[in-house]
Amino acid sequence: MTAPPWTRVLVRGTGGRPGVLVELILLLLCFWLFTLLGAAAGTDFAAAEANAQAVQSAEHAMHLDVERSVNGWLAGNPVASRIAVYPYRLYYAVVAGTLLWVFARHPEVYRKVRSTMVAMMALVLPVYWAVPMSPPRFALPGAVDIVARYDILGEGARYGWTHPSHHTAMPSMHVGWSLWCAYAVWCALRGTRPRAALVAWLFPALMVADVLATGNHYVLDIVGSVALLAVAIVAASLWGRLAARTRRSRSLPAAGAGWLAGDETGTGQDRRAAGDLPR
Repeated sequence: MTAPPWTRVLVRGTGGRPGVLVELILLLLCFWLFTLLGAAAGTDFAAAEANAQAVQSAEHAMHLDVERSVNGWLAGNPVASRIAVYPYRLYYAVVAGTLLWVFARHPEVYRKVRSTMVAMMALVLPVYWAVPMSPPRFALPGAVDIVARYDILGEGARYGWTHPSHHTAMPSMHVGWSLWCAYAVWCALRGTRPRAALVAWLFPALMVADVLATGNHYVLDIVGSVALLAVAIVAASLWGRLAARTRRSRSLPAAGAGWLAGDETGTGQDRRAAGDLPR
């Protein structure tokens, strides 16, 4: 008995894409766990302050301590300050839009970039727990919290990871997610539109300037974000190879591993039937 077309679209996937319903549920679960665990991190204020002082000392020694000067410049320009709040607050829309765009238009790279996104969430949480850090707006004397002063979402938006009860500045996930967006676009377009693929990297460059000037992150937080993406790309690639090798050796589908690893069907069953995988 042939399954209805809508069943394949929602559950099994079609056109190289995973099932919409299954993908949505698994991603929402990942983001929920990420938010839940992340909100509980960064509550050791003494350690957060000590780590912030250590970062400031390291940046001073390397002549990278530009946070105070750029924050002071932005604080003195109300119009620019108001504009700076928009990318800081609304970047989640860009992340969601990029994920949806890759899913709809570039299924050939979707699983790779999605697996990298999941790896970033898994890798950053231990860092937040092990290395809490106060952002410049709390730790630098005279720093101005630009987002708090001109917040477009209102006072209630302060209750989240940006609230003073959560000190998780290292690494910057604003920069991390913007880097992921650029990486996803680059993966999708580098073969057909290489110039457009390079333009995508302007988004993380804008976010770097934004988080530094608004007093939310240090220069070394940005370095940590670059390292996070690099490690996540490697981790997603290694996990994909390991899961594929395991499926081949056992000749059994592994739906969960296939989802994280970027299996083109999620189970490997359809590819095996088509002769793409050994039986």
